[in-house]
Amino acid sequence: MPLKPLFIALGLAFTSSVHSANLGDVYRDALTYDAQYAAARAAYQAGLEKLPQGRAGLLPNVNLGGNVQWNDVNSDIPGADTAYSSNGLALSASQPLFRTQNWVQYEQAKLQLKLAETQLKIAEQDLILRTARAYFDVLQVHDNIRFTQAQMQAITEQLASARRNFEVGTATIIDTHEAQARFDLARSQEIAEQNNLAIRQYALEKIIGKPATGLAPLGDKVLLKVPEPPAIEDWVSRADQHNLQADVQRSAKLIADQQVEFNRAGHYPTLDAVASYNLNNNQSVGSLGLARADIRTAAVGLQLNLPIYQGGRVSSQVREAVANQEKSRFDLENALREASLLARQSYLDFTSGQARAQALEQALVSGQAQLDSTKLGMQVGVRTSLDVLNAEQQVHLTRRDLAAARYNVILAGLSLKAAAGALSAQDLAVVDQYLRPPAAVK
Repeated sequence: MPLKPLFIALGLAFTSSVHSANLGDVYRDALTYDAQYAAARAAYQAGLEKLPQGRAGLLPNVNLGGNVQWNDVNSDIPGADTAYSSNGLALSASQPLFRTQNWVQYEQAKLQLKLAETQLKIAEQDLILRTARAYFDVLQVHDNIRFTQAQMQAITEQLASARRNFEVGTATIIDTHEAQARFDLARSQEIAEQNNLAIRQYALEKIIGKPATGLAPLGDKVLLKVPEPPAIEDWVSRADQHNLQADVQRSAKLIADQQVEFNRAGHYPTLDAVASYNLNNNQSVGSLGLARADIRTAAVGLQLNLPIYQGGRVSSQVREAVANQEKSRFDLENALREASLLARQSYLDFTSGQARAQALEQALVSGQAQLDSTKLGMQVGVRTSLDVLNAEQQVHLTRRDLAAARYNVILAGLSLKAAAGALSAQDLAVVDQYLRPPAAVK
């Protein structure tokens, strides 16, 4: 049964159903450009060849060979000297009848094909997560710059007011210096964020192969719901069953199990059906004159091989395979524990991030009310310009933290689905519903 989308947007107003640079668009660019994913695709194509290679051990082998040579014979026997040319043609075929190692190798090839498919899915999920993180990293820095610039604008207004009040004698020079210091600090923060923006854009450009500009930003009104199913243990159970990294280790464990049988089969006899046809032509020149001999040989039969002693090599290989089998068992156990941990962590990040975002939304409302009250208090003389600056700074910090919390919640939701092995490009289409046209992002 398919998982329900993690996110449901309520009360969002859309000016357009298609965005010029939303998360889905960026992901499609990444699919065609990202070198890490391209390498995973190439590895998958190589993995597809494991099956025909394993199947080849069960099919007939046919070989054709030939030779041409000149022979010069010198003998102490009178009249025995001769010189002649010879050539031959040989056709041989064999069909394995009983070769346990070949059958085990074929079964391993099936598992290696499944392993290649799983690793490609892991690369796809990883690309989704890397693209989403890089996308929201750029948006977050844009938000930081925007909030810093808004703070600078507010400080500029307070600085002008403080100077006027100082000139008319209603305020001290301290207010002016305080406002100027805060403006300079905000300016330094803006410079740092501009540098950070360039770095984040280059990081996204590395994935998509084009300038990371014109990205659709996150909407202001977003209501995030608890993912379905709502219980954390349900997600842990899904991760135990469907986590892709755990699936890789399951396949590796089965391959290791079969490798033990493969090595043990080195003690077993082999039986092949064989057939051959040989044509040899000799043309000699000797004391008796020119002689020509054509020899044709055809043979068909069974060939049995029974290993008796190989210096202890096979027994050593069996012990090695048993040790690797034990290692793969612990690797699988570790992968299952990691999957459970990732599911729990992502679920808690989502739910706690959701609660934090809601708390910050309320804090923003309260902070704006406090700012309005502080401005009114300054007008009636019970608050100073520094009080207004503090209130404005708190509002901008709350806006910044709220935006970051929303990004983190979305990323936690994507990570949660990845932990359960269910993350797909469709989840990015759901996230795109939260985005608005990129006009506000420059």
